[in-house]
Amino acid sequence: MLSQLEAIAIEAGKLISQYRASGPSVVQKSDGSPVTNADEAAEALILRELHKLAPGIPIIAEEATASGAIDPVSCGAVFLVDPLDGTKEFIRGRDDFTVNICLVENRRPKLGVVFAPARHELFSGDGSASYRCRLAQDASIVERVTIRSRCSPDKLTAVASASHAGVETDEFLQTLPVDRKISVGSSLKFCLVAAADAHIYPRFGRTMQWDTAAGDAVLRGAGGCTLTRDGEELEYGVLRANGTFDNPYFVSYGGHADVLRALMAAPALRPAEPAVLQD
Repeated sequence: MLSQLEAIAIEAGKLISQYRASGPSVVQKSDGSPVTNADEAAEALILRELHKLAPGIPIIAEEATASGAIDPVSCGAVFLVDPLDGTKEFIRGRDDFTVNICLVENRRPKLGVVFAPARHELFSGDGSASYRCRLAQDASIVERVTIRSRCSPDKLTAVASASHAGVETDEFLQTLPVDRKISVGSSLKFCLVAAADAHIYPRFGRTMQWDTAAGDAVLRGAGGCTLTRDGEELEYGVLRANGTFDNPYFVSYGGHADVLRALMAAPALRPAEPAVLQD
């Protein structure tokens, strides 16, 4: 199924590129975030293809959920879809936007695909291995390399959001042996950690499960981990008590979960989290 998910993500990315070339139209959603006609067209394509591929698996997709259409959620299998992650970067004409598709099983990301059309790069993972692919101008895959995360807790490269880094993130990183910081948009942050281009990605702000599931699948397949501030694995396909698919605060790391737990152990590294995000 992973290769089929890759193909769907590539087709969605090609469609997004067409809208980018012609100039996308932008409106504001009810929560104040932007959405473009490229988001909506790509999501329609992905939903159609996923229903063909696996008609019995429910789908949680960003734009459909925003409009009130939520598939039933179970502890079994579910797709999480963000048709255009990094919409703000896309609108600004930058390259750090992605198509995210993830199959979740028993609340864990199993198969994940992150396609960055403007960078001609695709990342994917199947739980036991992860890959970095280079694409030609026609979006065909011309190179596939297996990637593994790795890091030393004594010398870290941190990656943070290009649009959403905050005080809590800065305070957290100041307590760690970080010698370099990278700023990038969308789910590419997970992929950089998975490929050992970076080592740690803290996120102490609001994210949704469709934002992170595919990238997290790539990271976990490469040997990394993503933990909540309580040291538990980040779970997916979980409808929160407030009726949203918000994530709690989390930290992604390119090494073993026990090492990350030790890094997160100090009280100063546990920023307060809005009560609305609690289960």
